[in-house]
Amino acid sequence: MQRTLIAKTPELIGQTVRLSGWVNVRRDHGKLIFIDLRDRTGVIQMVVIPDKAEAYATSKEVRSEFVVNVEGLVKARPGGQNKDENPLGKVEIEVEKMEILSRVEGELPFDPSKTDLDVNIPTLLDNRNLALRNKKINDIFKVYAQVLKSYAEVMRENGFMEIKTPKIVSAATEGGANFFKIKYFKREAYLAQSPQFYKQAGVGAFERVFEIGTVFRAEPHFTTRHVNEYVSFDAEMGFIENFSDIMNQIQLTMQRILQDVEKNCTSILKEYETEFLVPEQFPRIKLTEALDILKKEYGKESEGIDIDPEGERMISEWAKKTYNSDFVFLTHYPTAIRPFYTMPSADPQYTEGFDLIFRGVEIATGGQRIHNYEQLVASIKRHHLNPDDFEHYLDIFKIGMPPHGGFALGSERIVQKILGIASVKEAILFPRDVKRLTP
Repeated sequence: MQRTLIAKTPELIGQTVRLSGWVNVRRDHGKLIFIDLRDRTGVIQMVVIPDKAEAYATSKEVRSEFVVNVEGLVKARPGGQNKDENPLGKVEIEVEKMEILSRVEGELPFDPSKTDLDVNIPTLLDNRNLALRNKKINDIFKVYAQVLKSYAEVMRENGFMEIKTPKIVSAATEGGANFFKIKYFKREAYLAQSPQFYKQAGVGAFERVFEIGTVFRAEPHFTTRHVNEYVSFDAEMGFIENFSDIMNQIQLTMQRILQDVEKNCTSILKEYETEFLVPEQFPRIKLTEALDILKKEYGKESEGIDIDPEGERMISEWAKKTYNSDFVFLTHYPTAIRPFYTMPSADPQYTEGFDLIFRGVEIATGGQRIHNYEQLVASIKRHHLNPDDFEHYLDIFKIGMPPHGGFALGSERIVQKILGIASVKEAILFPRDVKRLTP
């Protein structure tokens, strides 16, 4: 008999089916045994009666996370007529045969069938394979899958071509020391901090490019928003008028992502009790103006012209109150704290660069790039770097480059803030941070 997915069973009342999945929970009530069975499409209740002696004996052996095959009759579930929200609540399986495919060895560190796990994050991450079987945790990655799908779709619809760039590179993209050095045969190489140089090269060949790819940052952070390996949504576009074109594109991109999440992940958003405010136009304010607002509204003094995580939370609170928006662009960051390839503003101490803040956390950095060769060489020197170290990158600009710019979105931070979960690590299947290299 061919396997039937659990989600199909409400259409098959009166028919015998074969189901395969994991035992979510087993409950013994007198002589009856009730088992909730889980597959990728849902959870259904099964009942085993003593009359089915072989199946009954097998059901006495099973417990949470055993993998089983089951044959049984699909029946209308007593008292299930009003279970409108979940069609699977209207049916149950009267088990006729049961086969154990795989057993659990030892005791489980926690019960993944519970709606809300009262387990700390380190324990969840140490036992990640088990934690991912919990519905609420599993649902995080259904939202993530939608975010991945929507990002790729909206970029293609706007004329961007998907590319894949090297993750082993000969020079540290951003300069500085936050890179992982590796042995590459008889030479030294680095894990890519960003696809920046390659996506700019992509502009010279394809005009508009995007990538969904892993990047690496050797930063010893111990925060809820940082990891050392993450998936970046990168894009670069040529023939822009100014950096507003870049902000327009990222605004459109985030609007589409959240629209699709609202449409296709409705039950998960309800489960996480989350909503978001997505205006037609995201507010855009200069960083210096944001710092003035923080001082005036919150009494927060800043060291230099930059904003810290507390300031990002406060300016988000202000944007929500003032513009009814969960998003705010901060623009014109100082030249000294932006990468050498960022286009300077009319006032050269500032740049045509921006960050996008979503619910108190920076999820994107972007801006216009320098496209003139001589200007770029001069900028490299001003940042106390050696142009010889960027020979192959500079070659792009010797053969004609249009005005261009782009952005990088932290995909896991998007998911974290959509669902309001505590740490970005919870939005990563198997996170890598300063202390964690397994599982």
